[in-house]
Amino acid sequence: MAIDLTALRAQFPALATGLAFFDGPGGTQTPAPVADAIAATLTGPLSNRGTVSPSELNAERAVAGFRAAFADLLNVPADGVVHGRSATQLTYDFSRHLAKDWSAGDEIVLSRLDHDANVRPWIQAAERSGVTVRWIDIDPETTELDLDSYERVLTPRTRLVAVTAASNVLGTKPPVRRIADRAHEVGALVYVDGVHYAAHHLVDVPALGADLFVCSPYKFLGPHCGVLAAAPEFLETVRPDKLLPSPDTVPERFEFGTLPYEILAGATAAVDFLAALDPGTETSRRERLTRSLASLHEHELALRGRLQEGLRSLCEAITVHSKAPDRTATVLMTLEGRDAGAAQAHLAARDVVAPAGSFYAYEPFSALKLEAPALRAGLAPYNTTDDVDRLLDGLASFL
Repeated sequence: MAIDLTALRAQFPALATGLAFFDGPGGTQTPAPVADAIAATLTGPLSNRGTVSPSELNAERAVAGFRAAFADLLNVPADGVVHGRSATQLTYDFSRHLAKDWSAGDEIVLSRLDHDANVRPWIQAAERSGVTVRWIDIDPETTELDLDSYERVLTPRTRLVAVTAASNVLGTKPPVRRIADRAHEVGALVYVDGVHYAAHHLVDVPALGADLFVCSPYKFLGPHCGVLAAAPEFLETVRPDKLLPSPDTVPERFEFGTLPYEILAGATAAVDFLAALDPGTETSRRERLTRSLASLHEHELALRGRLQEGLRSLCEAITVHSKAPDRTATVLMTLEGRDAGAAQAHLAARDVVAPAGSFYAYEPFSALKLEAPALRAGLAPYNTTDDVDRLLDGLASFL
């Protein structure tokens, strides 16, 4: 299995600029087929959903295509796929929905590894409900979750455990299924932030043990939006506040207002693009995704190895904080005595895009006593060995 990088890169107009992009964890570049799908849907004909005119039917097809595509990507039923403006918005929405059933004396468990989008909504919902927040700590030596701390905070009063499937700054992939199984033993729900994970791995929501799973298509070649996946039977038990005339069926009851049909079409095209990364003889989209994302994983791990080896030989002043054995192709680093923001500007002047900051990862930075900004290099499907070498050369000239 292998990805044809030349053919792949030819489909990304942004790469014609000559830039080497390492900002994938913040959002990938967009291939032409995704942009074409958005434009074709917008230029229609297009109306609000219905079953009479061609323009109404086009809107219906955009919605149905989106749900089918993400059902295949995440291995859930199509009516378990909820669209949102972003993963953050979806998490805020569902924190409010679920907190309706919480009361004083209940507890929730959060992770020090998580992006703030899977932390602050739950803390704020807990504060409103009088619910106690408990924490899973990070082992600073390994940058992995301390599962002993998880055992200490999990109790029969736990109502929800929120955890990332992969850290957006460190790449660390915690054992989500193990965490979920223990949560379910005490009757707690499990909310998994898969925003970073879904950009690098084939997702199987049931296999992860997630009751709710959220991701962002713009992290894996699609347009800016969010997707939440859950079992339809579970969604039937959740009652959001909604307009009286709006649908009460699942998943429509969670999607407020008119859906952005062009964005749904673009997100569908992104899933199809991923499925075609490594064309094989498989017939179903899920099978093609399985093959293609396995090839993507091999490609990204090879580039990560090249990057890390180059960083080790480059300079002792570079500290790589991504240490977990099981992690994505994302590297967080600090530069002793040098400002990461200045390094970002130095690289940008050489057409290498590697951002500096804390990346909304307030808890990991605090737990590991890291001072922002740090430099993050994240690999994406279109990256090459030449890109990696340009990054390393740019860092060498900065140091």
